[in-house]
Amino acid sequence: MDIELFPETLATEAFLLVCSFVLSGIIGLERELRQKSAGARTHILVGMGSALFTLVSAYGFQHVLGDDVVLDPSRIAAQIVTGIGFLGAGVIFVRRNIISGLTTAASVWVTAAVGMACGAGMPVIAALTVVLYVFAVTAVTAVIRRLPTQHQAEIYRIRYQDGHGVLRTILQTATNAGYEMTLSETRRQHSEDGYIVNATMEFSRGKQPPTESLLQQLSELSGVIEVTSEDRDHD
Repeated sequence: MDIELFPETLATEAFLLVCSFVLSGIIGLERELRQKSAGARTHILVGMGSALFTLVSAYGFQHVLGDDVVLDPSRIAAQIVTGIGFLGAGVIFVRRNIISGLTTAASVWVTAAVGMACGAGMPVIAALTVVLYVFAVTAVTAVIRRLPTQHQAEIYRIRYQDGHGVLRTILQTATNAGYEMTLSETRRQHSEDGYIVNATMEFSRGKQPPTESLLQQLSELSGVIEVTSEDRDHD
């Protein structure tokens, strides 16, 4: 079997592979800036791997083509689409009924598509996909966060002294402020001043807008040691 180390298509293949590196890196950089589990390196590897698989399917078997051999590049591409699902599933987590990592998993899927497009000789459409991706995770996200919703929830971690009726006071304060409270998690620990409760609470807004910051109101309650807000960005 004759092997060409420097085929005529080498320049084209190298250019397409570099395109996949750059475009996948842009997607990964956005995830890196948001400190997600799958960052720039993961996305670059996914994009280049998908591009290389596609290049191999398109150019790697040219020397075996003949009257009795038919090349079907789409077969490897279909396997990439199937296989990338397992990698995307690895960045999805479920914690306290909250699903996180869906956007990162989708970004890995899009990166694979970008790499495949580059490997198939479509760098322009791959670049357009990256532009639309960046627009979706920045401008579209900002617009969605400004849309009014009937039930907006805030999640707080609250540390308070046990046995002083603090939980009842928190519930009353939230109700007066127009919130409905759901207790998600509690953990009781011993301290020098007695027992301390670490609780995770979700406060859902009602139809009436709150009069002032709930975080500030809870922080000023007697018996409350600390109140911290949990990040609502679960993508």
